[in-house]
Amino acid sequence: DGMGGYKAGEVASGIAVRTVLTLVKEAVDREDISLSDEVNGLSRPGILLRDAIQRANKVIFQTAKTQSNCEGMGTTVVAGLFFDDKLTIAHVGDSRMYRCRDGKLEQVTQDHSLLQRAAAKNYVTRALGVDPTVDVEITEMPALKDDVYLLCSDGLSDMVEDDDIQLTINTFGANLETVAKQLV
Repeated sequence: DGMGGYKAGEVASGIAVRTVLTLVKEAVDREDISLSDEVNGLSRPGILLRDAIQRANKVIFQTAKTQSNCEGMGTTVVAGLFFDDKLTIAHVGDSRMYRCRDGKLEQVTQDHSLLQRAAAKNYVTRALGVDPTVDVEITEMPALKDDVYLLCSDGLSDMVEDDDIQLTINTFGANLETVAKQLV
């Protein structure tokens, strides 16, 4: 979810999506990510997602520094990688992942934001492109066969109550394209 003005935010989010998708796809094609060696407590999928998001941060940061029309741009991100009946989640900012299991919706990421009470507005405390480095939060959890996962920006989570998201998934869950259209 881009920030820093419409055009610049769109550029930042586009760079993040392209960079993360490309790097993760290349890494998955190149190596067996199910191998269980861990480095600093992170599985291979966790390392892949973290490194791809950190690379996207560097590209966005450099673009913002070198192109005046992109000054101050940034983006939030949430990504997931399934492997061996597990899901590795990586996120920065207030883009969210929800899981609907057995009909019950649960937010599985925690926003990196502060509520500013005067304006009743959340301010992101962590984003890609703002600083030369970024701290990516990584979580790993078991994934079950009938789980439904929803990745969204605050454009959805600020406008649609969790109960309504849950109802929509439970009502149209057999057709995920319909779920997405109904939520939008």
